[in-house]
Amino acid sequence: MSRARAGLPNWGRLSDEELLDRYRAGDTDAFTELVRRYERELYNYLRRYLGDATLAEDVFQNTFLQLHVKLELYEKGRLVRPWLYTIATNQAIDALRKAGRTRTVSLDAKAPSEDEASTFVELIEGSEVDPLAGLEAAERQQWVRGALDQLPPYLKSVVVMAYYQELKYREIAEVLEIPVGTVKSRLHAAVQKLAQAWRESQPVMETEAS
Repeated sequence: MSRARAGLPNWGRLSDEELLDRYRAGDTDAFTELVRRYERELYNYLRRYLGDATLAEDVFQNTFLQLHVKLELYEKGRLVRPWLYTIATNQAIDALRKAGRTRTVSLDAKAPSEDEASTFVELIEGSEVDPLAGLEAAERQQWVRGALDQLPPYLKSVVVMAYYQELKYREIAEVLEIPVGTVKSRLHAAVQKLAQAWRESQPVMETEAS
C-alpha cells in the first residue's frame, strides 16, 4: 500500500527537524524515517572513522539509541544533522577508547572549505618537496597517526572532523559548539604544529628510508 493511500505523510517534504518534532509528539514512523534518511551517510562515516564495519554498525545503533535517550534535551530549532554527528562522534570515541584504538585522518582528503583545494598533506608540506614520497602509504599513515596523537585533544578533534569526517567549518562549529572563527584558528594551529613535526622528522625519515 502506498504512503498516499495509507494516509501517511510525504516524508521527503519534511525536514530533519520536523521529523524529530513528530517523533517527540509520539510518531514512531518519523523516527524510523530519520534512521532511514541517515543510514547510509552516518554509517559510512562511522565505518571510515572506526575502520571496522561491525563496530560501525554497533555505534550507528547506539547513536540512535542515544538520540532517543536524549530526546528531551533536544532544543527545538537546533539542526538535527550536526547534533546526530555530535552523538555519533562521541559514541565512536567511546568505542575506540574501550577497544584501545585510535583513528587517523586521510592524507588525501580535501580541506573543508570550498575555497580551499589543498589536501591535508599539501597543507603540512607547504611548498616543500614531500619528504615521505618514497614511503609506503601505511608508513605515511603511521607518521600522521603519531603526529596527531601529540596534538592537544581540542586541536585533534578539529583535524579529524575537517579532514576525515569532511565537515564544513559551520558544521564543525555546531558539533563542537564554538564559533566558526575558532574552528579556523584551531585548524590553522593544528596544521602549523603538524608542519613543525613534519619538518623535524625529515632527517630521521630520510635516514630510515635510505
